[in-house]
Amino acid sequence: MAAPALAEAVHEYARAVVAGEVVTGRLVRLACERHLRDLDDGAKRGLYFDAEEASRTLEFFGFLTQRKGEWGGQRLQLQPWQMFRIGSVFGWKRGGGTRRFRVAFNEVARKNGKTTEAAGVGLKLAFFDGEPGAEVYVAATKRDQAKICWSEAHWMVTHRNAPAGLKRKVTALTANLHDPGSGSKFEPLGADADSTDGLNIHGEIDDELHAWKNREFAEKLDTATSARRQPLRWIITTPGFDRTSLCWDMHDYAVKVLEGVVEDDSLFAYIASIDEGDDWRDPNVWIKANPNLGVSTKLETITEKCRKAEQIIREQNAFKRMYCGLWTEAEDRWVSTELWDSQRKRAKRKTLESRRCFAGVDLSSTKDITALVLWFPDDDGDGGDVLPFFFVPQEGIADRERSDRVPYSTWIAEGHIEVTPGPAVDYDYIEEKLKELAATYEIESVAKDPWQAVQFGVHVRSMGLQVVDVPPNASRLNAPTRELERLLQLRGLRHGKNPVLRWMASNAVAVEDSRGQIKLDKLKSREKIDGLSALVNALAEAMVAEKVLERWFVR
Repeated sequence: MAAPALAEAVHEYARAVVAGEVVTGRLVRLACERHLRDLDDGAKRGLYFDAEEASRTLEFFGFLTQRKGEWGGQRLQLQPWQMFRIGSVFGWKRGGGTRRFRVAFNEVARKNGKTTEAAGVGLKLAFFDGEPGAEVYVAATKRDQAKICWSEAHWMVTHRNAPAGLKRKVTALTANLHDPGSGSKFEPLGADADSTDGLNIHGEIDDELHAWKNREFAEKLDTATSARRQPLRWIITTPGFDRTSLCWDMHDYAVKVLEGVVEDDSLFAYIASIDEGDDWRDPNVWIKANPNLGVSTKLETITEKCRKAEQIIREQNAFKRMYCGLWTEAEDRWVSTELWDSQRKRAKRKTLESRRCFAGVDLSSTKDITALVLWFPDDDGDGGDVLPFFFVPQEGIADRERSDRVPYSTWIAEGHIEVTPGPAVDYDYIEEKLKELAATYEIESVAKDPWQAVQFGVHVRSMGLQVVDVPPNASRLNAPTRELERLLQLRGLRHGKNPVLRWMASNAVAVEDSRGQIKLDKLKSREKIDGLSALVNALAEAMVAEKVLERWFVR
C-alpha cells in the first residue's frame, strides 16, 4: 500500500464497521459513525482530516519492529482497527493545522497489542511530530510499570534491525531516549518515585489507567501540557471495577461523547466491549472486545480462561473485564458448589497420622463459629487432604439455627460441630483440642490472624507448637487464596464433603484490589466463612514452608 493511500484504510475500517462487515460492539460502531459523520460535516466546526499526516504516521509505524511473541523481530503490521485509531488521532486537525484530538481514550481487552502500539505512539510524538524540545512520558502508578511500555520503545530504537535513520536520530540511555538535535526526549514516569515539578509535556502515554489511584498525579500531568500547542494524552487501559476512580470518570465521559450526549471535539474514544445482552461465554462475541483476536490474542487462550471462569465464580469478573471489556463490581461469589462437590475422596484419618500437616485457625470473638483446619499437602504439591473442626458455644444454638437458617443441631448430632460450654466460645476448649490433635498428627505450625486472641497464641506456643501470624490483607492472602483455587481446579482439594465447610464455601465472596490481589472477604460474604479463612491461613504457612509463594506473587 503506497503511503498516501494508507489514510484510506482509516475510512475503510469505519465504513466496514458501520455496514456490519466487521463485528464490533456498539461503542466502537458509534466511534466509526462519528468519524464518518465528521468527514461530511466536520468543516462546519473547523475540523478537517489531513490524509497526508495520517499516511505519514501509519507509514512510520511500518518501520518499527515488534519485540515479543511469534512476530518478534518482524516489522510491525498494524491491523485495520489500529490503523483506524492511530490514523484518526493523528489525521484529524482543527483550524490552524494543529491536532484536533488532545486525549485518546483506548479501552481494549488485554493482549491486544496496546503496549507495543503505545510505544510507537511515544516515539512518534517525541521525535517525529515536529515539536522542538518535545517531552514525552509513559506514566503509570509505578515507574517499573511505566518502563514496560517504554522498554518496548527503547528496543525499537536499539535492536540490531532497527532502521538506521532511527538509530542515528535517537540516543538511548538506561531510562532515557533523546534527540540531541531537537532536545526532545522520551522517558518512563511513575507516581511512586518521580517528581512532576517542571514538566513541559508534549506527549503522555497513560498505562493501565484503571489502576491509577492518585488523582493528584494525573492533575499535575494535565497542567504540565498547558504550554504546548498540540499535546496528546494517549490512554491505554483494560476496564476496572472501581466506579469512583479516575478511569471510570474517563470511561463514563467517553461514552457520553460517543453517544452524542456531550460534544467534545478534543476527545477520541475507542471502547471495545461485548454488548448488553451478549452471553460472555459465547466465543462469537469475544471479538467485540478483542479486535486482535486471531493475531495477538488467541482463541484457545480465551476459551481456556472462560472454562475456568465458569467454575471459579470469582474468576468471572476478571474474565469479563480482561477478555469481554466489561466494567464489573469488585466482588463476586467465589466458587460454584458444583466445583466444590467435584473433589476426590479424602484419605482415611489413620493414613494422615504419618503425614506432615499445617493448622489454620479462625477464632470467633463472641458467639460465632470457631474453625480449626488441618491441611495435609501431597508431596507433588497438586493436592492435599483437609480435616476441619468447628466449634460453637452451647448457649443460643437454637437462636443461631433460626437466624443463620442452617441445621446446627443436625451438624452437632452428626459430629461435624463440637459444642463448647458457656455463652461464648471457650478458647481453653480449643486449646485442648489442638493439644489432642498435635498428639495424633504431625502439626508443623499453627497459623492465625494476629489480631485474634493473643493469649491463645501464647498458650499454643507453650505446647511446643510454632504459631505464625497471617495478616488478613490481600497482599498476604492473595497467594494462598489463588493456590486454593488452583487445587480446586485440579480436583486436588480432598475435603471429605464436610457439610459445614461446604456451606461456608457457598457463602464466600472474593474481593480484588487494583493490583489484582484477591482475598475472601468476611464482610462481603453472605454468611460465615470461618472454615475457609482457617484453611487459607493453613495454606499460607504451608506455602512458606514449601517455598512456593512466588507462584502467585502479584507484582
